[in-house]
This record gives sequence, C-alpha cells and structure tokens, in this order.
Amino acid sequence: MPEAIRSLTSFDRVDYVDLFVAPAEDAAETSPEGWARAAVEGAPAMGRFLAWEVCCALRLEHTASADRLAGWRIAGRGPDWIRMEAESWFMAAHIVFRVEPRRVSFATFIRYDRAIAALVWGLASIVHRQVAPGFVDAAVRRVARMRRATSGARGAFAR
Repeated sequence: MPEAIRSLTSFDRVDYVDLFVAPAEDAAETSPEGWARAAVEGAPAMGRFLAWEVCCALRLEHTASADRLAGWRIAGRGPDWIRMEAESWFMAAHIVFRVEPRRVSFATFIRYDRAIAALVWGLASIVHRQVAPGFVDAAVRRVARMRRATSGARGAFAR
C-alpha cells in the first residue's frame, strides 16, 4: 500500500487493507467526490445493501446531506482524495478514492473491533476482492459516459 494512500485513513490500527487502481483518461478532470459517486452510487443498490448493511452490519445513514454519500459519512477530503467512513457493532470501515492525472485508486481499510469481525470480513473480503475491480472499472465507464453526455458542461462529476 503506497504511503500516499495509507496516510489517508485515520485508523491507528488497520486489520485489513486492499487497493484497486484503474487507468482513466484525464482522471483528474473529475473530482474525488465525483469518482466516489460514480463508483458507490452507481453500484447496484441491492448489492450495496446486502454487502454493507446485511453482511457487514454497517450503520449507513441514508439522508440527503452534503456530508453523506450513499449513507457513508464523508470524513475527510483533499484536492485529490476523499475518505468515507461507516461502523457496525463489530468493525469499522474506511473507503478512500484517490485521483491522479491518469488513474483512480480505491482503497478499503477495515478495523476489527470485536473478534467476530475477522470471521465476517474474512469471508466477505473473498467476494470484495472479486467485485472491487469491476466496481472501479464501472466507475471509469460511468464518468466517461457522463463526460460525453454533458460534453463540457460543469456538473457533479466536474472539478
């Protein structure tokens, strides 16, 4: 895990971490929040619900708010990154998007707060590692479609 991304979590201890990177033309033309929205809000709602709220028991707050994205709390941001956080009774999760000129990175950080978290996330991470590359690739396609559709207009995906 590159330190440039590892430093974006506020956890003092990380029990699981992974990183997925996708090439993206002119990636920096889209804000980190735009990338997060394309990836997270663009993913199938039922899959998000089953993975995050059922399997991981994350307490997501689905209210319209400037500090929430798909229920995740936006807990930190910079010019080229955004960090979202959620917790359950047994674990805490951070997801981070970092944007560079020609690529976008998606990192997951998990902290186990109770012993059962190792079992739950141990199993869930098998699926996570299978679907996360497609999750990021789909965001690249969504952002490209949005750019074509707006053809230069400034919107949620523009810097």
